[in-house]
Amino acid sequence: MRESEEVGPTSVDARLAARLGELRTERDWSLDELSRRSGVSRSTLSRLERGELSPTAAQLGRLCTVYGRTMSRLLSEVEAEPPQLVPTERQPVWRDEASGFLRRSVSPPHAGLRAEIIEGTLDAGAAIAYDDAPVPGLEQHIWVLHGTVEITVENTVHTLRQGDCLRFRLRGPSHFHCPGPNPVRYALMIVLP
Repeated sequence: MRESEEVGPTSVDARLAARLGELRTERDWSLDELSRRSGVSRSTLSRLERGELSPTAAQLGRLCTVYGRTMSRLLSEVEAEPPQLVPTERQPVWRDEASGFLRRSVSPPHAGLRAEIIEGTLDAGAAIAYDDAPVPGLEQHIWVLHGTVEITVENTVHTLRQGDCLRFRLRGPSHFHCPGPNPVRYALMIVLP
């Protein structure tokens, strides 16, 4: 086995499960309280914190909103300190099989920096919805690299095709949908307010 392979309790999923439990404990919330705040069932939260279940993008989005973190920020908390140079093979990748969403943290969050870059890929027909902004006023720039995506922000649907860029401050729910026929690949720059 190579040194870079992760297994058992040191895996990203296991560290994410532990971090989710820590965040709830830091706030002195019960599973019932977190369920009430996030809309994620108590049993699912329990399984997520025990590492028995990997969260979907929607579930992770709800938890990030409750904890006031971007998804990238939460995922960076379970990774080692990111280096200045991030080679492709060292960029954390997370896949939500249920929604057909692949997320590569091209430029992970870093202490002292407010921006990060994410590469997102949505399968044809796939959709992901976020109930609220993880951090109100979060600045986002979405540049479509290949394909088409429909993004709903503030009840307005924006259809972006290859080369198009949408920029906004996120203050509420958002929805991403790939109408197909091919997957969409886009770069997302997030800037903390």
